[in-house]
Amino acid sequence: DFSGPSPEGETLSLKGSLGKVTLVDFWAGWCKPCRAENPNIVQVYNQYKDKGFQVLGVSLDRNETQWKEAIAKDGLVWPQISNLQYFNGPIAQLYGIRAIPASFLLDENGVILAKNLRGPALGAKVAELLP
Repeated sequence: DFSGPSPEGETLSLKGSLGKVTLVDFWAGWCKPCRAENPNIVQVYNQYKDKGFQVLGVSLDRNETQWKEAIAKDGLVWPQISNLQYFNGPIAQLYGIRAIPASFLLDENGVILAKNLRGPALGAKVAELLP
């Protein structure tokens, strides 16, 4: 489990954000490949949120304004957290994140089911887990 501050200043935890299937998405507003993948995550989220799919965004931004602007521009409506410490944040350290985008698909108990699914692979795996 881990926790971090949301854009609104609340502390959100992984445990409190788990759905039947949860994508922990490590990204940043400055990361072009992350931003290119966001529309796919939005589409999968919208398709499966009512079946128990959840997303928790973990940003490696350093600039709070840039982070918040990217959330709004990309339509990321799920919970977001960031320590605004780039790759040195405690959550990135915990997961051994050295490059982004990086993602982990978890079950309802927080067990990792898959890593770094992008594009159609993410939707296909979520469809398999939440028919």
